Amino acid sequence: MLTDITIGQYFPGNSLLHKMDPRAKLILTFAYIVAVFVPRNWAGLSLAVAFLVMSVWLSHLPLKLIFKSLKPILPLIVFTSIINIFYVRDGLLVDWWIIHITLQGVVTAVFIAVRILCLIAGSSLLTYTTSPTALTDALERLMKPLKFLHVNVHELAMMMTIALRFIPTLI
Repeated sequence: MLTDITIGQYFPGNSLLHKMDPRAKLILTFAYIVAVFVPRNWAGLSLAVAFLVMSVWLSHLPLKLIFKSLKPILPLIVFTSIINIFYVRDGLLVDWWIIHITLQGVVTAVFIAVRILCLIAGSSLLTYTTSPTALTDALERLMKPLKFLHVNVHELAMMMTIALRFIPTLI
């Protein structure tokens, strides 16, 4: 399972997403993360899912690769879902001994699971389609205004990129 972790890896390609400016990809990824957490209903979350599907299609990356990036996060999704199923109390479905499963708990568990899956798959697209060098340069350029606050932007960008780069190596 640890060999399936693809976060931080770059997969060269010639797609529209690969050719896009890395700064724009960083900004869009950040906006996507916010957009995944803002909706409180299925209509809003379905827009995030639609954007993810369109982005994966534009990246020309194999779906197998996207699913491979989701595999290591499945235990977290299962744990979160179980917690939501048993702790949300509205619309009782199963009431047996100490087990109380509610309809709202199941709906909330599925909603949170889809949200986490979108978050991981959407943010993985950034590293899949952007080389580490381009990502470092983009981070440095985007954080340039922090130099006025005496933040060493170059070192910060380099640390982030090295951390992403060595995730697969460490595993």
